[in-house]
Amino acid sequence: MYSGVIFDMDGLMFDTEKVWGACWEPTLARLGLPMKEGIADAARGTAGPEFAHVVREWFGEKADAQLIWDVWHEVAAECFEHGIEKKPGLDELLAYLDEQDVPMAVASSSTRRDIIHHLDMAEIRSYFTVVLSSLEVEHAKPAPDVFLEAAHRIDVEPSQALVLEDSYNGVRAGVAGGFCTVMVPDLAAPSEEMRRIAHRICSSLLEVRDLLRTGELG
Repeated sequence: MYSGVIFDMDGLMFDTEKVWGACWEPTLARLGLPMKEGIADAARGTAGPEFAHVVREWFGEKADAQLIWDVWHEVAAECFEHGIEKKPGLDELLAYLDEQDVPMAVASSSTRRDIIHHLDMAEIRSYFTVVLSSLEVEHAKPAPDVFLEAAHRIDVEPSQALVLEDSYNGVRAGVAGGFCTVMVPDLAAPSEEMRRIAHRICSSLLEVRDLLRTGELG
């Protein structure tokens, strides 16, 4: 069994990535900007400077990335007030790890406010010793900073910790940090790169639980 498990949030714990994607069009409309096909995929899993870099690639160097970020989050917050849906197997995996006394952390590209909001709405915040946003570290995913800091805060070495991710950038970050990184795909199917670098690809969090139970994931 691993000494700690670090969870991504959007698309991994909750079925929120499609909501974030759908929020791009109204966000850009509010700002008088054109909707561009593919922006949701390009921005997925990014925050801070990495998000700004994506925005400027798509909308030009003069684009106000912070304003776009703020409005995007305002639009999404309105949607999330209607509730969020847990991904299959989340409750079962959390209960199993809790029974095994494995410390757990959330390390997400979302804001800390959004992370806490979602965990509280789902009534699962008590499972996590650490809650960390990529905005609280120097570099967001695909850099490993947020996972390394989360591991430090739950006092486990990266080589002894499991990172669970759904996005390409998240998997890259976990691997770069020296973690055993498992991809549980959401909107993006595993690419050849993901199949090459991920420790394993699982169909659901329930499969992760089952593999941990049998010792096949370790």
